Amino acid sequence: MRAVMLKEFQELRRDRRTLAMLIVLPLLLLVIFGYAANFNVEHLTVTVVGSSAQDVEDLIDGNEDLADRLEVVGTDPDGDAGTAEQVLRDDESDIAVVADGSDTWTAYVDGSNLFAAQSALTLFAQVQQMLAQQQVQAAAQGQPVQGPTLETEVLFNPDLTTAWVMVPAIIGLILTFIGTIITSIGLVREREAGTLEQLAVMPLRASGVILGKITPYFLLASIDMVLITVLGLLLFDVPFNGPVGLFIAGAALFLFVVLGIGVLISTVSQTTGQAIQLAMMTLLPQILLSGMIFPLDAMAAGVRWIGYLLPLTYFTMISQGVMVRGAGWDVLWLPLTVLAVMAVVVFGLAVVRLRRSLAPAVPRARAHAEREPVGAGR
Repeated sequence: MRAVMLKEFQELRRDRRTLAMLIVLPLLLLVIFGYAANFNVEHLTVTVVGSSAQDVEDLIDGNEDLADRLEVVGTDPDGDAGTAEQVLRDDESDIAVVADGSDTWTAYVDGSNLFAAQSALTLFAQVQQMLAQQQVQAAAQGQPVQGPTLETEVLFNPDLTTAWVMVPAIIGLILTFIGTIITSIGLVREREAGTLEQLAVMPLRASGVILGKITPYFLLASIDMVLITVLGLLLFDVPFNGPVGLFIAGAALFLFVVLGIGVLISTVSQTTGQAIQLAMMTLLPQILLSGMIFPLDAMAAGVRWIGYLLPLTYFTMISQGVMVRGAGWDVLWLPLTVLAVMAVVVFGLAVVRLRRSLAPAVPRARAHAEREPVGAGR
């Protein structure tokens, strides 16, 4: 038994990837759940429109509790309810307050940002209570009752339905699983089957090999995307308010990125087990740090930046923006651009790595090809 134990320890020492999973993965889970597992969004951004916009800003700045929770990021004295809705659709802030000089202020909340909306409703319920108490105190002191009342209205997701926010993100998650895991074992199978040497001597560039590898998976994943999206719309009544072309463009770029990551993983893996291990290590951060489960705004700054390096973060922005808010190209150009840059970078790295992977196989393949006619003649 002692010999078996020593043998296992030696194999673990040689298998650095498995050792990394045993050590790094628990630490990663601890950090993520310690700093990122937070559903309560403490910091909210506000845009104020209407002729009494300055009064709203003064109320927020004059109350320490409100000033700690709310940040006024824009004011528009000439704006109205339509302006407020457009501000939320463009994702310029979490809340838009309309103060048009009447006795009622209306706070519009972006329901596509589920956790921020829940925090905003809780906070504004407290503000409503505070304003009501001020009016009661004024009446008790015989002073004229002044001051507005506050109403809240949730846009884009009035009932704060979880499925409306989760389904667009789950579409990206499923595509990530398909693209990364399935593709990551593609070239590894070639290496294990011994056919990598045949690829090495074929008149193909590394980029052509990669495109040939990912094209079938791209088509199958596209079919899966259509099925998942349609089922999400039918089963969960998720709306689709934006341009279909924008959603397709974002999904295509995202698929190209995750498929490229899968190929990149396969070029640095010697076995199927290694490929699956690396794929899982790249999937875990995307599930937990992309904003799909835990809101990015609620994460600690030291962890949040990781989320902005993940492709699923940007596809979630696109899918939720298009499906729930009805956002257009002028609003979602940034995540589209980021995905396009990621696709170029990942594809370039995969080409370089594949070229290096094929290089050692070229002499062996040529030597085998030179010996083959001799054997055939015998």
